[in-house]
Amino acid sequence: MSATTPGLVCAHHHLYSVLARGMPPPPKVPTTFREILEQIWWRLDTALDLEMLRWSAMLGAVEALEAGTTGIVDHHESPNAIEGSLSVIAEACEEVGVRVLAAYGVTDRHGADGAARGIEENRRFLGEGNKGLVGIHAAFTCSDESLSAAADLAAEFGVGAHIHVAEGPEDVVAPGRLSGLTNNKWLLSHGVYLPDDHGLDGTILHNPRSNLNNSVGYANPGRFDNPVALGTDGIGANMIESFRLAYVMQRSVDVTASPETSWDWLGTGWDLMPACREDRVVWSYEPMDPWHLAFTPGVRPLEITVGDEVVFDETGPTRVDANEVRARAREQAARLHARL
Repeated sequence: MSATTPGLVCAHHHLYSVLARGMPPPPKVPTTFREILEQIWWRLDTALDLEMLRWSAMLGAVEALEAGTTGIVDHHESPNAIEGSLSVIAEACEEVGVRVLAAYGVTDRHGADGAARGIEENRRFLGEGNKGLVGIHAAFTCSDESLSAAADLAAEFGVGAHIHVAEGPEDVVAPGRLSGLTNNKWLLSHGVYLPDDHGLDGTILHNPRSNLNNSVGYANPGRFDNPVALGTDGIGANMIESFRLAYVMQRSVDVTASPETSWDWLGTGWDLMPACREDRVVWSYEPMDPWHLAFTPGVRPLEITVGDEVVFDETGPTRVDANEVRARAREQAARLHARL
C-alpha cells in the first residue's frame, strides 16, 4: 500500500554542516551554548572552501530526497569563502533536483568587512534573479548597523530575512534589537528564549532535535501567535522524523497535545516554498496522516516527482549517482577535518 503527498519542506537547514559528521573533537569540551558555537560550528564554518561546500550541499540534497523532502530553506555561512557561495549551494541542489531558498548569514563576528561581504553576497545572489532570502546569523553577533542593512536589503528585494532568534541565553535581548525591523516575510529560527509576547513578526522555525542536542531547552512554539514551521538546523532533512519528535516534545509538557499540531507545523513549510505543493512523493505507507505517522517508523519515499520530472525512484536519485556523491563528500570531509 502507498500514499501520495506534496514534497516536504525543511524550513531551516545548514547544508554546509553535512560534512561535520565525524569531525575531530573540539579543543575542549563545550559546556555552554556559546562554547558549542565557538568550539564547533564557528571553527567549522571558517574552514570551508567552495569545493567542500559543493559536495556538502550535494550530499544534503541527496539525503533530502531520500527522506521525501523536495524543498530546503538554507541558512549559510563560510566566512573565508563568501563570494559565490550561495550559487554553489543553489547549483548543487538543482543538480540533484531539490528546490532551495538560499541565504548568507550576515554577521560581525569577522568585523565590519565580513558583514559587508555577507550583505553583498545576498545582494549578488538575489540580484541575479535567484530564489532566496537575506540571511542574518543572529542579533547577538551583529551590530545595529548590520541588522538594519540586512533588513533594508530584504525590503529592497521584497523578500524576508532568515535569522536565528533567541536560540540560547546569549540572545535574549533579540526582540528589542529587532523591534521595528521584522515583517511577516521574516523567518525566526529557534525562539527558545523568546517571551510569549515577543512582538516580532514572521514565522517561527522550530528545530526540536537541534535544541535538545545543544541543551538550550524546549521552545514550545505552540505558545506563540506566529505561524510555526519545522526545520532540522542542519541535522539531515528527514521531516517525518522532525514532525514525530516535535510531537513528542510537545506531549512531554502537555499530555493533551495532538500530533495534528506538529503536522500543521510541517505543512507551514508549503507556505514558505509553495512550489513544493506541486511536487509529488509516493510513500511506502498508507495513510500518510499524523495519527499514523506519529507512531510508525520506517516510512520512506518510493518515487518523487519535482515539476514534471521523476527525480527519485526505487533505485534512488535519478539525476545523480548517490554513491558517487557520497564518495566525493567523504573526500571533502577528509580535507575539512584535516583543517580542523
